[in-house]
Amino acid sequence: MSIAMLTNNYKPFVGGVPISIERLSEGLRNLGHEVYVFAPSYENQAEEPYVIRYRSRKKRLRDFIVPDMFDSIIKKKFEEIPFDLIHVHHPMLMGYVAHYLGRKYDIPVVYTYHTRYEQYLHYFKVYQMLQKHAHKTKFSPVYKLEDLILESCESLILPAHNRIFMNQCDLIFAPTQSIKRYLESLGVLTNIEILPTGIAEENFTFDQEKKAMIRHTYLGDKKFLFCTVSRLELEKNLAFILEGLELLKERVGDCFRMLIIGDGSQKEELVAMAQEKGLEENVVFCGSISHKEISNYYHACDLFLFASQSETQGIVLLEAMAAGLPVVAVSASGVNDVVQHGINGFRTTLDARQWSDRVACLIENDELRKKMREKALQVAKGYHVNSIAYLAQTYYQNLYQGLRHNHYEEQII
Repeated sequence: MSIAMLTNNYKPFVGGVPISIERLSEGLRNLGHEVYVFAPSYENQAEEPYVIRYRSRKKRLRDFIVPDMFDSIIKKKFEEIPFDLIHVHHPMLMGYVAHYLGRKYDIPVVYTYHTRYEQYLHYFKVYQMLQKHAHKTKFSPVYKLEDLILESCESLILPAHNRIFMNQCDLIFAPTQSIKRYLESLGVLTNIEILPTGIAEENFTFDQEKKAMIRHTYLGDKKFLFCTVSRLELEKNLAFILEGLELLKERVGDCFRMLIIGDGSQKEELVAMAQEKGLEENVVFCGSISHKEISNYYHACDLFLFASQSETQGIVLLEAMAAGLPVVAVSASGVNDVVQHGINGFRTTLDARQWSDRVACLIENDELRKKMREKALQVAKGYHVNSIAYLAQTYYQNLYQGLRHNHYEEQII
């Protein structure tokens, strides 16, 4: 099949969606399919075969560029290449392009629900402005103004928009069972199949010398090395991790070091918070690490700690498990589908004391930690990128053949 992947962001932007697209595309190519990725342009992008770059606008929302969905290169490539299927990864902007092109060329449109968009409202300036000045409102008999804004966006506007978009698609992919149930609760009628993001072979392997160097460099005189991998943004809930580490230090003493891998707009605030909590010798902000090197960091650590509640799958959780790391995370969609409580990690409520107690439980029990390491690796192997690509191929072919069969029956009638 000839497949067009349409996305609002891609490499070099660091995020779960670009990783998911890259892995799925490579897996499908290994199965013999032609996969072209339509991606926005970035200043420091690398030219790659099968990646078609369209213009992006200079206006930015934090680190997110705004794609120019009217760039003529998109139309031109669709005229040149006889695509069999469109797989789009965002409901807005390129999502609209996908529906237009799907109708124009009479080809099916598949959509992967990657993101709980209502968790990202704080990026938008209008929302920020209204929320900032909401406290000035003197009369609010039921809700404060910011509560009304948040509730209307979360419960009405975004879900309604996304429901309408998805019901115009031919197939929906949800990364986990919990997200599938969520989409069904929104009123999505289009068929929904489970297609997680695959874990690449490189996540299971590591360089022994680099692993040893990382552990020696960061562990120092401590006994345990933890890590998390995340953009340093509000929705990732890193302040909660610092709160939990403060409580952990009170309980077990100064025996650990935590690597926070990633970058973002909250970095200065988080660094200051770590200092306020007396964690300056326990927490290291490593900045962004290339994906080629990240596996060595995972393998150098003892535990993976997580607190985000905005994930649809949590790719980093599975990457950590591929390195045999037990996970301690806050219970949420995406997390609950891969972290098996008491088996390959622990899930907690949004309670820093409970979370820190689970971390303490693991570092105080070597045998439990060893058992969880084995189970974590076992779970990760079930998400190998080759298996996920084969599953996607099956769904694509079933959809394509079904639609063609229905079209043939309509012609006969």
